Amino acid sequence: MIPAAGRGVRLGPGAPKALRALGGTPMLVHAVQAMSASRAVSLVVVVAPPGGAEEVRRLLEEHPLPERTDVLVVPGGDTRQESVRRGIEALPDGVDVVLVHDAARPLVPVGTVDAVIAAVQAGAPAVVPALPLADTVKEVEPRPDGGAEPVVGTPARARLRAVQTPQGFDRATLVRAHEAVAVEGEGATDDAGMVERLGAPVVVVPGHEEAFKVTRPLDLVLAEAVLARRRATDGDV
Repeated sequence: MIPAAGRGVRLGPGAPKALRALGGTPMLVHAVQAMSASRAVSLVVVVAPPGGAEEVRRLLEEHPLPERTDVLVVPGGDTRQESVRRGIEALPDGVDVVLVHDAARPLVPVGTVDAVIAAVQAGAPAVVPALPLADTVKEVEPRPDGGAEPVVGTPARARLRAVQTPQGFDRATLVRAHEAVAVEGEGATDDAGMVERLGAPVVVVPGHEEAFKVTRPLDLVLAEAVLARRRATDGDV
């Protein structure tokens, strides 16, 4: 499942972030292709921006996927949590492993997708790909006035990971999390965090440096460079 209903304001004005072009192709298409590259993925559910489901359907029809992979487009909600819930509700019976992937991570390698699926199939109720942190992290006391923020702690970096997607779930666990965990305001932005709040275990598999999130203009420049390198190495992708 790919929630793609956000606006992506940090990339600046224009089309929703998922529909921004990367190498001449919308990031959403790259993300769908990345999921369908796994032979274990038979269905990709795309949760479209409100009012944009038909546009997304037409867009995806222009970029055919392997015959083994079906695509279903459903309208999203006001928050990411609501959009994921709508995607879950659209899943057909018999789907036991669910991946939730950010449309803004268009270049995740198929090996990462396969590793997440394998870990869920091996019995983990929730799985996240993640990388060790390169930078030291400080915990601070936020200052609403924009002033200097005092440091209140330095977590041990060896115990920290930067989490990526796709996150993988046993379907029953993910459904239970969305039924039981109520998050106010903008809702949950991390489904694995919702599972944690249930008290269910979440495990980590190795992530990949190319599965970074395209959030700011500099990220888009980096994504273009990665895509250009892949095309030079592997041919058109």
